[in-house]
Amino acid sequence: MASGRAGSRTLPVLLAAVVLAGCATESSAPSDQIVLAESQDLGAFNPVSGYGEQGVSPLYDGLYRPQADTDDVVPDLVPALATAAPEPAGPQRWRVPLRTGVTFSDGTTFDSADVVATYAAVKNPAVASEISTNLQAVTEVTPDGPDAVIVETDSAADPRPYLLLSILPSEKIENGPAADWAVNTQPAGTGPYRLESLRPDQAVMVARDDYWAGAPQVKRIVYTHTPDDNTRAQRIVAGEVDGVSLPPRLIDSVASDDVQTVAVQSADWRGVALPAGNAFTADPQARLAMNLGVDREAMAREVLAGKARPASTPIAAVYGDAYDDGAQFGFDTAEATALLDRSGWRPGPNGIREKDGAPASFELLYNASDSLRRDLAVAFAAAMKPLGIDVRTRGSSWDEIDTRFGDSAVLLGGGSTPYSIDSQVYDTLHTRVPDSSIYSNPGNFTAPGLDGLLERARQAATGPEKDALYRQVQSTYATAPSHVFLVFLDHTYGYRDLGWRAPAPILEPHSHGVAWGPWWNLAAWQR
Repeated sequence: MASGRAGSRTLPVLLAAVVLAGCATESSAPSDQIVLAESQDLGAFNPVSGYGEQGVSPLYDGLYRPQADTDDVVPDLVPALATAAPEPAGPQRWRVPLRTGVTFSDGTTFDSADVVATYAAVKNPAVASEISTNLQAVTEVTPDGPDAVIVETDSAADPRPYLLLSILPSEKIENGPAADWAVNTQPAGTGPYRLESLRPDQAVMVARDDYWAGAPQVKRIVYTHTPDDNTRAQRIVAGEVDGVSLPPRLIDSVASDDVQTVAVQSADWRGVALPAGNAFTADPQARLAMNLGVDREAMAREVLAGKARPASTPIAAVYGDAYDDGAQFGFDTAEATALLDRSGWRPGPNGIREKDGAPASFELLYNASDSLRRDLAVAFAAAMKPLGIDVRTRGSSWDEIDTRFGDSAVLLGGGSTPYSIDSQVYDTLHTRVPDSSIYSNPGNFTAPGLDGLLERARQAATGPEKDALYRQVQSTYATAPSHVFLVFLDHTYGYRDLGWRAPAPILEPHSHGVAWGPWWNLAAWQR
């Protein structure tokens, strides 16, 4: 969690996080209901499509879940549906003992068949799971009786970061596309809440008295669909809702005696992915110069109101000994200019550099509905102009952007699976493979030796050797960067404080919203 930020109040490990029941204008009496304004569409509660992928969900549990007292460390991964840490059962094989006496919200009993079926579904091509590449490290899951599973992986690394996936009843698994499954709107999980009702503008979840870890004290969660940032801000100020997520530049506007704000650290990066089909961005010296020509500190301060940290790679300082402070790009326009000159990119008559008839010019696309990506794109373009680099920013739809990675730069975000440094880094920096996501290293650039280092680091067991390999990954990447990473975001939230004691927020992934922030573990809230 961020501290010392203007307009942001930090939360202690157990905070008096007061959340209003219903609306502030209706009653000041304590209530066991919470109303949250959700920016995303309601529904799509399917774990196989990524819902609750990181072990955080009111509806589901994974085998493990994240736990931490602060957001400035990578969380520990502790048993949820598992009862203990994975037990080595051979080379790259692990036995996971399972909790007994657990039921799903549809009344069926949890056992190993449900774990096996859920993981098999993610890998089933007919299901077209959006998170299949995130779980590539898990090669097979098989039952070891009803109360344990054997997990086989492709490395000696700790498998727990890949065992956070929310588990479905085997009876709910379908053989068609996950986007069409019944559980998208009729979820059945082992989590502390069940879905009571769903409509386009509202989802209501109610506590399960039979939850295996004990009945939650927060009995009812109401999610109200509010996609517009300004409307969410108005609703929290008016007391119509108890919690909101808001962009960093808007969050301070809602702070008052009644509404507190918090900025939570994340591994959620923003950066510029560069195309191979442009002569300038295909030049590794040009990419290095662009990295040196960006003042990331100023960008975090001015574009994100100080609620961000500079990013030179996908590896943030929260990764401890694996982080290499010496591999971070400084702001050095003189060296950037010299690099461009030495590599033959000379100023042309219009001030734009050129080489062999090709201009130092490219289009930078961003999702038009995302004001933060727009602001970062504009700031990046402004930073490039004094270097003689012409960057033309344009908002577009993902439908178009997905077809333009070959010839246009894109303002991307990442960090969807940060509780393993392997999954945080590998797909983003490694050269592409046949089943790579279109967002994974779109330019297919690399530095000499980088792929091999990434593969060795991924295979290594957790410990000093792995940390050293990742430091080498960063120093090698810095010689020929594939992207211009800009910042790690803080996710910013407003909440009404009326007396609940709640666990402090934890380091967040790319995914955020009111399923995270102060509300990431509502089942643990107490009065």
